[in-house]
Amino acid sequence: MSLFGILHDCSVQKIGNFDACWAALNFMPEKLLLNKKARRNILIKTGAMKKITNLLFAAIICLNGFSQPAKFKLPGDIELIKISGDAYIHVSYTNLPQYGRIGANGLLLTDKNEAFLFDSPWTDTQTRQLLTWLNDSLRVAITGFVPNHWHGDCMGGLGYLKKQHIPSYANQTTIDIARKEGLPVPENGFKDSLELHLSSKLIKCYYLGAAHSIDNIVVWIPSEKILFAGCMVKSMDSKNLGNTADGDLKAYPVTIGRLMEKFQDAKMVIPGHGQAGGFELIRHTLELSAK
Repeated sequence: MSLFGILHDCSVQKIGNFDACWAALNFMPEKLLLNKKARRNILIKTGAMKKITNLLFAAIICLNGFSQPAKFKLPGDIELIKISGDAYIHVSYTNLPQYGRIGANGLLLTDKNEAFLFDSPWTDTQTRQLLTWLNDSLRVAITGFVPNHWHGDCMGGLGYLKKQHIPSYANQTTIDIARKEGLPVPENGFKDSLELHLSSKLIKCYYLGAAHSIDNIVVWIPSEKILFAGCMVKSMDSKNLGNTADGDLKAYPVTIGRLMEKFQDAKMVIPGHGQAGGFELIRHTLELSAK
């Protein structure tokens, strides 16, 4: 998406937050836009967003056709990447002793002033920071939450979400494991599949079998043709399946085979870690699971 598109979205969603507008300009490489002082002057002279038209024309002149996904840096070592008109990947980072600094992907689906969150950041604090930014800058409120499985990179922020009285939905096995492990427990369980609605948007959740964990699910957004596959699917630069301590290596290729058959029309596939891509991520994961 071009910067024009980003700022247009800001104006449509009536973002009056100076920091959000500054982020929209600041994520661009300086050589392709303006130097730092010029960017700040644009915002000051336009009154942040009151005269958005002037800012849009400045962006058009400077970019001249440049296009890339909008990427915002949020407090708490979190990134938000816009991947379609109504969908974002949120990436939160933490340091793990055996891996070092690692990012975990989640999905955000919006419709007007509401949104569904799929996987939370690692901690309650990061989750609070994400929701605060979404409310202040995108003017959206989270109305539902679905974790991919029971690990901390999926539902580490569930405690905070429950305090905000946000409904949560999960595989019944995820609920059972969370209860056994003494973790915050999602409220609403399902076994094979679940359909949810965000205003006019349909959300489909499926359990296709064990892989990375015995409870991992996938989320399909038909309107966007986005598959949030989570940790069962690996990014193209992955050399192995990663952590499978709570998974099932025998079932792994079988589950991925079901995934390949069911979502052949997926335009974007989002793994639990690393860069999103297309259907090639599923094929790559199948090859890894067969080794």
